[in-house]
Amino acid sequence: MQLFAHLFVSVITSAATALTPVASFGGRTVAWLAHRPNGVTVLQLDQRGVELHLHSGTLDAGASGWRYGPQVSSSEAPRLLAAFNGGFKFNTGSGGFLSYGHSGAPLQHGLGSIVTYTDGTTDIGAWGSEVPRPGTKVASVRQNLPLLIDHGTAASNLDCLDCWGATLGGVIDPARSALGITAAGRLVWAGAEHLTVAQLAAAMLSAGAVRAVELDINPEWVNGYLYGHRGGRGPLAPVAIVAGQNGIPGEYLAPWSRDFFTVVTR
Repeated sequence: MQLFAHLFVSVITSAATALTPVASFGGRTVAWLAHRPNGVTVLQLDQRGVELHLHSGTLDAGASGWRYGPQVSSSEAPRLLAAFNGGFKFNTGSGGFLSYGHSGAPLQHGLGSIVTYTDGTTDIGAWGSEVPRPGTKVASVRQNLPLLIDHGTAASNLDCLDCWGATLGGVIDPARSALGITAAGRLVWAGAEHLTVAQLAAAMLSAGAVRAVELDINPEWVNGYLYGHRGGRGPLAPVAIVAGQNGIPGEYLAPWSRDFFTVVTR
């Protein structure tokens, strides 16, 4: 049985495009990609065909003792579709990290939380009120600041630069990223090398996100990849999806210092 998604390589481009199918699995489109004229990349994912895995890094949250550690695992590799950055460093106190009962940083009530359940589905919401879903076992939680988008509306403090993380050099438009969910349950990741908080929120709303969490910011830590499987022969072929991104050494296929997410086929 084929485990890997098929990438439509011809549509992966840095030119501005509308949301376009970019990967299929089991005869169904499971991922769409768009490049906005302002440089924002949007990746939309159908959870009926894929699931999200939260990984530790070698430093945050440490290399050992985790279900998913600081690089793509051998069990994930045959099913790997995509990967993208996690949240802020733990020492900023911006949120918690939990994976299969093991805590890397304490969870905080009310913060924006990316919650993956043991059935493989992921939801996003404010911890303690919108998530977790009652009666459903939690696999992992990554928190990062209050919600950027909630109930289909952007946060009221988008003009507060310090509220959304320290930027290198104090610029207002560093690299930024976010993960959201649509009303239909699709996951939406967005990132670019130069974005204000307001522009990031607008990108998430235009992609249909009803709830969203800002992820990491600044050029060293905003990145996304799709992975080609060469027809099941040879090593994985990472494809960077954010125009001008610095990239991650090893492209998540080798150990990385920070937490991140992988997207694998079900």
